[in-house]
Amino acid sequence: MRKLTLLAALMLVLGIGKAQKVYESFDDFAPLLAQTQNDTTYVINFWATWCAPCVKELPYFEKLHQAAATQKIRVILVSLDFRKDLETKLKPFLEQRQFSASVAALVDSRQNQWIDKVDPSWSGAVPATLVYRGRQRQFKEGEFENFEDLQQFVLHFFDPKN
Repeated sequence: MRKLTLLAALMLVLGIGKAQKVYESFDDFAPLLAQTQNDTTYVINFWATWCAPCVKELPYFEKLHQAAATQKIRVILVSLDFRKDLETKLKPFLEQRQFSASVAALVDSRQNQWIDKVDPSWSGAVPATLVYRGRQRQFKEGEFENFEDLQQFVLHFFDPKN
């Protein structure tokens, strides 16, 4: 019960709605990486407010979210900010930018135990992006230089030759 209360408090601190959530553990977050029973494409970007390349590319993900509004593409921005920074850094950052894409905070500090579960090639550095639909997966560690690069990465995923 205490854990649930803490989670509810963190959600209030962040001022995030029902589509946005704070995940205390990777195990709670993991189902977002395994939505294999539908035909939706998931674009999951791991980022943090302290990461300049992450912040630079976030508008590209927001643009993708808006451009794909009528398609079965779901963009989820997963903040890896530290729990202690949720109120002082992440909340103001989100309030200022008003993203329409879903934002989640994953505050499980045991990254070495879960990064391989996202993708075995991931060193843990951010930004990092996972795109998947069903059992097809594509992962990129590092930033996208512009919106077109992100768009090509996602469209490349749809190319039947790949």
